[in-house]
Amino acid sequence: MNNVKVTSGKFRGRNLKTPNSSLTHPMGSREKLALFNMISEFLPGAIVLDAYSGSGALGIEAISRGASEVWFIEKNAKVGEVIRDNLATLGISGEVFIGEVMKFTSDTDFRVILADPPYDNFKLKEVEYLAQFLDDDGVFVLSHPGEAPEVNGLRLLTSRRYAAASISVYVK
Repeated sequence: MNNVKVTSGKFRGRNLKTPNSSLTHPMGSREKLALFNMISEFLPGAIVLDAYSGSGALGIEAISRGASEVWFIEKNAKVGEVIRDNLATLGISGEVFIGEVMKFTSDTDFRVILADPPYDNFKLKEVEYLAQFLDDDGVFVLSHPGEAPEVNGLRLLTSRRYAAASISVYVK
């Protein structure tokens, strides 16, 4: 397994396990720092949804930076175990939903939604499905290839490009 580090906050510098698999693509440190700098005002006390979680690094970073609770969506059960291992290692509790994004349900509204879908199989329909779980005062962060897509029900706040990836922040 490879390791990534938490970049800031309570767990800064701690290593996280990542799946030894081509099924995930951990976000680079530079992009992760930029992402969290863009949304820092929304994190204190926030309930966060980390979709397409991989190792859970983004959700764990949110907790490290002051979020109160994090939920994860991960399709692959073995990858989900990596998330659970990382949470246990850091002493964090969190809900881990194993399954397709389109099968996720919740009565919880999330102040921050982090979505880092696979670039080679990007489905706007799934992103729009996730948007229904966003709190009225929340932010939806999308990592994607190319230009920022129009997402029904959301308004683009800002978008930044980093090499092959872009990070866009939306609000309702």
